[in-house]
Amino acid sequence: MTTPTEKRGRTPFRAKRGTAPFSGRRLGVLISGRGSNLQSIIDATRQGRLDASVGIVISNRPEAGGLARARDAKIEARSMNPREFADRDACDRAIADLLRDRGVDLVCLAGYMRLVGASLLDAFRHRILNIHPSLLPAFPGLDAQRQALEHGVSITGATVHLVTAELDNGPIVVQAPVPVLADDTVDTLAARILVEEHRIYPEAIQIVLAGGWTIAGRRFVRTA
Repeated sequence: MTTPTEKRGRTPFRAKRGTAPFSGRRLGVLISGRGSNLQSIIDATRQGRLDASVGIVISNRPEAGGLARARDAKIEARSMNPREFADRDACDRAIADLLRDRGVDLVCLAGYMRLVGASLLDAFRHRILNIHPSLLPAFPGLDAQRQALEHGVSITGATVHLVTAELDNGPIVVQAPVPVLADDTVDTLAARILVEEHRIYPEAIQIVLAGGWTIAGRRFVRTA
């Protein structure tokens, strides 16, 4: 979730062509689970498809499998249990401080099962990305694959968007459609969507880092 949307009359945020809108290309990844999208990001950086490096991985769950993925890749992995903080805001401030201390330029949520609060949003304005398993604005929130099946849609997909204070409502950077088959279950549909998630997340990160875009209202507009 990214910073609140632009207020009417306010100069829109612009990222200039040829230079990233950030001081560097260092990523911080927030996770809660197994970290398969984290792995896709790590793989993309190593294969040269993503011109960036992962500086730190942070999980709100000490048992998250993605922490082991990070350590196997020789990336700093930290657990920050919200229960150890006075409140949500204190936890978000601590995460923001750690990300800034590690020189992170862009924050990527990869299966991070917590709402991002104002302290983190303000610290990384227009610099937090999330990936969601539907074609937003359809089926926000939890169980997006089940929602798609229950609504009887023929096409769903995956979306990478900038994070705002509203759940799954930020400007859309990249989307990929996935057909819903007649015999799909939640698990089979989720597996096919995940393939597209792994493909488009590094692509979206590269687009954001490359610059040449602006936020117009709630739209992500490429200008270069």
